[in-house]
Amino acid sequence: MPRTDWKRQTVLFLSSQGSSLLGSMLVQYALMWHLTMTTQSGEVMTLAVIVGFLPMLVISPFGGVWADRLPKRYLIAGADALAALSTVALFIAFMLGQDGLWVILAAMGLRAVGQAVQGPAVGAILPEIVPEQHLMRVNGYNGSIQAGIGFVSPLLAGALLSLMPMQWVLLIDVVTAAAAIWIMLAFIRTDERAADPEAAPTTALHDLADGVRYVLRHRFIGRLYWYFAVTFFLAAPVSFLTPLQVTRTFSNEVWRLTAIEMAFFLGMMLGGVLIGQWGGFRRRGATVAVAISLLGLWSVMLGVPQGFVLYNVWMFAAGLFIPMLNAPTMTLLQVAVEPRYLGRVMSLMTVISTSVMPAGMLVFGPMADRVAIEWILVATGSLMVVGGFVMLVDRTIREGEPEGMGTLLDDGAAPRGAESSPLLASSADTSDE
Repeated sequence: MPRTDWKRQTVLFLSSQGSSLLGSMLVQYALMWHLTMTTQSGEVMTLAVIVGFLPMLVISPFGGVWADRLPKRYLIAGADALAALSTVALFIAFMLGQDGLWVILAAMGLRAVGQAVQGPAVGAILPEIVPEQHLMRVNGYNGSIQAGIGFVSPLLAGALLSLMPMQWVLLIDVVTAAAAIWIMLAFIRTDERAADPEAAPTTALHDLADGVRYVLRHRFIGRLYWYFAVTFFLAAPVSFLTPLQVTRTFSNEVWRLTAIEMAFFLGMMLGGVLIGQWGGFRRRGATVAVAISLLGLWSVMLGVPQGFVLYNVWMFAAGLFIPMLNAPTMTLLQVAVEPRYLGRVMSLMTVISTSVMPAGMLVFGPMADRVAIEWILVATGSLMVVGGFVMLVDRTIREGEPEGMGTLLDDGAAPRGAESSPLLASSADTSDE
């Protein structure tokens, strides 16, 4: 249950996470650019991406298990500490002249492990801090903060690398991580769920399988996962192929690529603020559905022949609706899922969000060498428009989100909020017969 001083706690929590994210992204950009400039190798860049991606895919599910078992504050702080220690080790290696490729990749891998552990815990701890009626707004503001940091990080990293050696840039992450850990442990207070002393001990794999079974039985959450995954798959072209489209259609000037990235991030920043102020439609599922359709519409518009200024307008609009998709989805999960499963459910969402877009690029990347990117954007955008409409009229989504955000379980179980769901009540009555 959130504390009475939840506003102060929320500001402190977002400050902690913002500090941690800023340092992490600064080091991420600095290391990637260092590898780019020193190796100029596509294979090395691929290795760096894989090192950052695999821990998210493999470790995140177990991070969700740990988030459901352990105090989340300490888990989040421990992940920051792991990242900071790996950065300190890399700093020492640079000072000793041992800045080889595998040293850097090892540090990047350890940092990715920390992020994989921390992500589910961050998503699961917010409902313990923020009252349910304010979760949408806080998720929106959090998305805006993340977009803002994503916007300034490459600019700041470039400026710092021009002013000081690489190893001193690394120390900035240590300072920001220390600040995040201090705020988390000294000021954040939550009511941690005590473990049941009568419960039989279980393995992490058993708990992970239990979380997967929960999602499979949970019709509302399972359907929400499906729409989220399909949307991210179809959004791969607008996320990754637009820079290639710009170089082919307009020119390969750096300022053009910078412009579309800035437009997209500015849209995300404003979108987070808007969803934070507005709060979305009364039905959060409707907010997600409309955001999916409008994201698809802007993707279609990016595929229409036009000037570069108008192209940036559609990039801005696409970024604007990303938080309006993400924030309500996170809120639906945080409110609808039983607290004892929330970490695992969040970890599975992390797996989806980090794996589906790369999977989409395995399809659309090679396709872009055979089909005009404009046609790919129009096709995937049109499918998103249709998908958003289907979600809007989907009975499971509409009736699975009653007042109080009740859940839908195929076996008739009724976790928190179930008493307010007419569909659950009718299902339970049927099963009793």
